[in-house]
Amino acid sequence: MIETLWPGISEWLFGEKAFGVVRALILVVAGLVLGKLTSASVTRLASRQLSQHHLILLRRLVFYTIAGLFVVSALRELGFKLSVLLGAAGILTVAVGVASQTSASNIISGLFLLGERPFSVGDVIKIGATTGEVISIDLLSVKLRTFDNLFVRIPNETLIKSEVTTLTKYPIRRLDLPVGVAYREDITRVNEVLLRIADNNMLSLDEPAPMVYFKGFGESSIDLQLSVWVSRKNFLELKNGIQLEIKEAFDKEGIEIPFPHRTLYTGSQTDPLPIKLSSDDKNSPL
Repeated sequence: MIETLWPGISEWLFGEKAFGVVRALILVVAGLVLGKLTSASVTRLASRQLSQHHLILLRRLVFYTIAGLFVVSALRELGFKLSVLLGAAGILTVAVGVASQTSASNIISGLFLLGERPFSVGDVIKIGATTGEVISIDLLSVKLRTFDNLFVRIPNETLIKSEVTTLTKYPIRRLDLPVGVAYREDITRVNEVLLRIADNNMLSLDEPAPMVYFKGFGESSIDLQLSVWVSRKNFLELKNGIQLEIKEAFDKEGIEIPFPHRTLYTGSQTDPLPIKLSSDDKNSPL
C-alpha cells in the first residue's frame, strides 16, 4: 500500500505543486510585510499634510493594495487564472451591491464626510443625545468613545442626515450661565457682582470680555445670563467652579436667588381656606 501511494506523496512533497505552494506562501507573507512597511512609511511622510483620519485611510489603502497584488500573484502560482478570478469578483460585486444597498449608501456618505471634513479623529462631537470622542472614521461608520467609556458606532448615512455639533472645532468656547434673582433686587448691582466674579476667575478670558444679558421677566425671578469665554480644555472646570462662586457671592452680598412661588385662588364664592398655626411649644394646643 505504501509503495503504491509513495509516488503520489513524493510528487506532492517534492514536485512542482509543492514548490508552487511554497512560492505562494512566500508571496503572501512578503506582501503582508511589504504592505505594512510601505503604509507606515507613506503615512509618516504625509503626516504634516493630512489629518489623522485621512492618514488612517491612506495607510489602509496602501496596505490592502500591496497585499492584494501579492495575493493575486500567489493565486496565479497555485494555478488560478486571473480572468476567472476577475469574472467571479465581478459577479460577487454585483450580488453584494444588490444585497447591501444600505452599505453602499454609507460608503457614499463616508466619501462626503471625507471631503467635507466636519470633524477629525480626536474631536468631540455631539449627535442627538450622544456625545463622545471620535476614535475612527471609516467608509461605513464613525466610531465614538463616550465620556462614560462606552463604544458607539454611528452609520455614515445617519451623520449626513443629522445635525452634528463639533465641540472641539475652535480653541475657545462661550459658557452661558442662567441666573435668576428676586424682583426686589437692584439689577445694576447684580450685574456688577456677576462681572466681578468673572473677572476674578483665573480661567475666564479677558477677550472676548464677559457679559451679562437681561433675558426677561420670569414667573418667580428676573432672568439674567452670564456669558463667559474660556479655553476649550478648561470648559468643564470653569462651569463647575464659577457656579459655586456665584452662590457664595450672592450669599455674601445678600442677593436672593428665588424659588418658584405659587398662589392658590379658590374663587370669590368659596370660603377661605382654613389655616392652622403651629407653635414651637410642644405643650401648646395649637
